[in-house]
Amino acid sequence: MKRISLIITLLSIGTLTFAQGKFFTRSGNVKFFSSTPMENIEGKNNGAICVFDTETGAVEMSMLNTSFEFEKALMQEHFNENYMESAKFPKSTFKGSVKNFQMKKGKHEVEISGDLTIHGVTKKVTVPATLEVIGDAIAATCVFKVKPEDHGIKIPGMVRDNIAEFMDITINLDLQAHKK
Repeated sequence: MKRISLIITLLSIGTLTFAQGKFFTRSGNVKFFSSTPMENIEGKNNGAICVFDTETGAVEMSMLNTSFEFEKALMQEHFNENYMESAKFPKSTFKGSVKNFQMKKGKHEVEISGDLTIHGVTKKVTVPATLEVIGDAIAATCVFKVKPEDHGIKIPGMVRDNIAEFMDITINLDLQAHKK
């Protein structure tokens, strides 16, 4: 009987250790969208890397700018060469922390604050997000706006009307528990 109790206790501790700690993904979805009267511009990146430490609230995310895909090849070329200058600024990153999160089942409305670096320019941001604990995984969703000029991205006057002043950014992550 003592042996069974000990096994149950050890399994419970193992489950608690597994349920807390670091969560990650290498296939996070990041989408940006610009709506204008001329045409919509949408880029999708399915290779964002994210690590979230539930014990400290620390979160870090990184993605290659060249991994954004577009409906039209010319949009992708202009995005990488003219706007993001992906050869010079290959990655966009975020480093910050999640506030008001508790590692318990269900949806949690949280606030994420930190440094967003795009095009080599770092800006402090605070955005709302939803984190949902589902078993030993966390589904994260975040929607916010970014102004390209705030990150040193120059929009030439002749195409200024073809690009919205703010880009809608949508992030969806399926974070899995990091097994030690």
